[in-house]
Amino acid sequence: MPGTVRPDPSTLGVVGERSSCHESCSQLVPGNDGDRLTRYGRPMTLTGWAAGFAEELLAPLGDRWAHVQGVVRQAERVAAILPAKEREVLVAAAYLHDLGYAPALTETGFHALDGARHLRALGHERLAGLVAYHSGARGEAELRGLTVELAEFTNEASATSMALTYCDMTTGPAGEVITYDERLAGVEHRYGAEHVVARSVRQARTEVERSTAFVEGRLREAAAS
Repeated sequence: MPGTVRPDPSTLGVVGERSSCHESCSQLVPGNDGDRLTRYGRPMTLTGWAAGFAEELLAPLGDRWAHVQGVVRQAERVAAILPAKEREVLVAAAYLHDLGYAPALTETGFHALDGARHLRALGHERLAGLVAYHSGARGEAELRGLTVELAEFTNEASATSMALTYCDMTTGPAGEVITYDERLAGVEHRYGAEHVVARSVRQARTEVERSTAFVEGRLREAAAS
């Protein structure tokens, strides 16, 4: 299993937070999650909180945590295409996007919805929306008869949400970088071609292709500049 993705210690300031040259990764954690807002009496960044919380709930799930860490690596790689204030939001969402697979959070069996509901309960409304709609989750909600429940959350359909979908759908179960077609084939192999998860991934093709075109186009522009 790949090692846990951690912030580069060289970017940490004397109080345990990102230094001034990483201001885009220095948002303080919002929400009402009590003792998770600080560590040793110091404010935590959003990414720091998300990393610890996701690891606590998902590390026992083996490959699920390996996949999440791979998505985080992709998010860190592509974050520069976003405005500075959005970069930490993307990485935090990458850590949290599969939170709903944690057995302790399972309510409906639809991981995007279960994870989003938990994040809302903690006061992280924007992250809840990103998690709720990541990677074509609307299609899975339709197949599961949960569209009304998903509509409790806002689908921002933004550059950040497209980047999250790209990062998730180009990461395999062990955290490796793959194509969408490889991702689909893997899902069909693990679940069966007619399983609701496989059907929803097939339905998501248009969204994934649009997200891929957006992200890779921005990466090419950045490389050429």
